[in-house]
Amino acid sequence: MGKDISGVCVTGLGATTPLGGDAVTTWRALLRGENGIRAIEEEWAASLPVRIAGRVRQDPAEVLDRVLARRLDRCEQLALVAAREAWADAGRPQVEPERLAVVIGTGTGGALTLLGQDDVLEASGVRKVSPHTVPMLMANGPAAWVSIELGARGGAHTPVSACASGGEALALALDLIRLGRADVVVAGGTEACVHPLPLAGFAQAKAHSTRNDAPEAASRPFDTGRDGFVIGEGAGLVVLERAEFAAARGARVYARLAGAGVTSDAHHITAAHAPGQVRAIRTALASAGLAPADVALVLAHATSTQAGDLVEARSVEEAVGTHAAVTATKSMTGHLFGAAGAVGAVAAVRAVYEGVVPPTRNLESQDPETGLDVVAGAARRMPVPAALANAFGFGGHNAALVFTSA
Repeated sequence: MGKDISGVCVTGLGATTPLGGDAVTTWRALLRGENGIRAIEEEWAASLPVRIAGRVRQDPAEVLDRVLARRLDRCEQLALVAAREAWADAGRPQVEPERLAVVIGTGTGGALTLLGQDDVLEASGVRKVSPHTVPMLMANGPAAWVSIELGARGGAHTPVSACASGGEALALALDLIRLGRADVVVAGGTEACVHPLPLAGFAQAKAHSTRNDAPEAASRPFDTGRDGFVIGEGAGLVVLERAEFAAARGARVYARLAGAGVTSDAHHITAAHAPGQVRAIRTALASAGLAPADVALVLAHATSTQAGDLVEARSVEEAVGTHAAVTATKSMTGHLFGAAGAVGAVAAVRAVYEGVVPPTRNLESQDPETGLDVVAGAARRMPVPAALANAFGFGGHNAALVFTSA
């Protein structure tokens, strides 16, 4: 089967985030510019320099069957909740199991299980360690559980590329369909690592905001007062279908995933690098058969770090220009790491589908070194025939996705 430059159809959306327990609630909160960052109330956070995070609004353990939830790491729980929503939203496509695949990226996998069970081992000995520890800590656990849930036998894949993982998952899903290896792919990302160790590590690296007294104002991409990202958790999943398959079953189509670009910087283990980002964006546009002028919206990676936001702004200016509207949803959700690119993709798809762009929260004084048209204050009604969604990660991982109207 040849390459289909028209892309594949997005027929289902699922999410659980700091703004809501499903994709619809999350989207509406994004349009209102709401805040999903809150103080960490547990005692373990009292001595940390960072005491804020973007935790999911709805505990996944309260949604899932109790016995099943106990066998899943939190990142697996989140992925399963989002996958069920996306699958139902797509109308539960009737597809041969061998033609159904799953691709779910994550940055840290079952980090909470790994750290928690190590504490159990140290405090109480080997007999108290859960027999479910290994399948709970595996990075491929979310993809595996979703494949079991849906009966997907066309492959269960797990990109682990830091904060680009969710975006890279959708890029891989696009390839699977274009290469004729699957008719339907459930793809996205998941993350759950709000824990003292990551918080302490990012604080020591001076990467995390320390606005503990004003969590609602802590994440402020492109703002002159930004002082770092805010760690978050959540999951975003989409159902992608071969265009002919979706048409044959009369599926509702939100948008098309028209192109993707994945590159690596080979530059620095943590520092963002414009040339790699520019190549990813240009590759995505070429993959979609579009020119820079065709892009109406950029869903920016924009984590709220001093250097990262500037590098991305320059990359967008070089690869796309300054004509497109830009928004940064991490201003409301925090940084969901491996899930970030997928949740951003969900927002980009809704923007294309509805013709409205969420505002960037906390943008009070835009950095003068950025020449972008960043949407702030209120959502902007406008046609969005094509949207670019960026996801960049430590290690020099870059993923760019292009969505177009159906």
